[in-house]
Amino acid sequence: MKKILLTLTVLFAGAITVNAQTEEELKTSLAAKKDSIASIQSRANAIQSQIDALPGWKIGAFGTIGGSISGFDNWYLQSAPNNSSGNIGVTVNAFANLQQEKYFWRNSLNVNLGWVKLDNKDIDTDSDDFDVATDVFNVSSLYGYKVSKTFAVSALAEYRTALLEGAFNDPGYLDVGVGGTWTPIQDLVVVIHPLNYNFIFSEGESQFESSLGAKVVADYTRKIGAINFKSNLSAFLSYEDTDYSNWQWTNGFSYTFLKKIGVGFDFGLRGNKQEAFNAGSGLTEANADDFQLEDTDNVLQSFWMLGLSYAF
Repeated sequence: MKKILLTLTVLFAGAITVNAQTEEELKTSLAAKKDSIASIQSRANAIQSQIDALPGWKIGAFGTIGGSISGFDNWYLQSAPNNSSGNIGVTVNAFANLQQEKYFWRNSLNVNLGWVKLDNKDIDTDSDDFDVATDVFNVSSLYGYKVSKTFAVSALAEYRTALLEGAFNDPGYLDVGVGGTWTPIQDLVVVIHPLNYNFIFSEGESQFESSLGAKVVADYTRKIGAINFKSNLSAFLSYEDTDYSNWQWTNGFSYTFLKKIGVGFDFGLRGNKQEAFNAGSGLTEANADDFQLEDTDNVLQSFWMLGLSYAF
């Protein structure tokens, strides 16, 4: 009996030792494979950077689609026990860039549209339709003549507005200016235009002022394997009045895990005191008779969206 127990103990200990050695060997082999994959990806990225630097057109786009719908009947744990709700969001980031030995021409488009619905079935005063929640439309065109490898004399035209509910070009912002563009690395573009005019178009009772100022833009757009991302900061600094200045920062990210389908995340921030004034930010009964631009609370505007993405 003792011999049998001893034999079983030896076999059990040997099995543990073999399994431990096998697991360690597998982990070592896996680490080596990961290092090889990282090395191959690094070389592939370097080749892709060389391809991107070649003369000619580079065209691409990626976007995000997010949405959800829900319905509740007699769900008493919430304030509206009988309701139907939903939200839908769509974003598109597209570019068409021409690179030549002596000049470049960069064009970009950003669209972000979102709708939201909350229909309380117990009351008749609320809307049962999808209402606009996010409405962003930006298009820009930058031309530059290269003075050196990283600097160019440039001209920029940038237009920003909304598209839905009759808000197209009300207001609409058109920046036109000249200056210089710095491209320190392949995917980063920094625009500094000390001579720029900010045209603002509006209708009805809205009060906007166009003005002369400086334009600063920083754009970083890159694709690494299955990852696409774009970050764009656009700011106008008015020479006439700081209250006429405005800025906007938009970001788009997508990761493709199934052919062209993946997950996407977009968010943006904006500061615009003239928009806040026309929306009545800071307006109270006490100052209603003499409400001025300088009385306005220039609150930070923001949006974000998470959903499925599609790489075009």
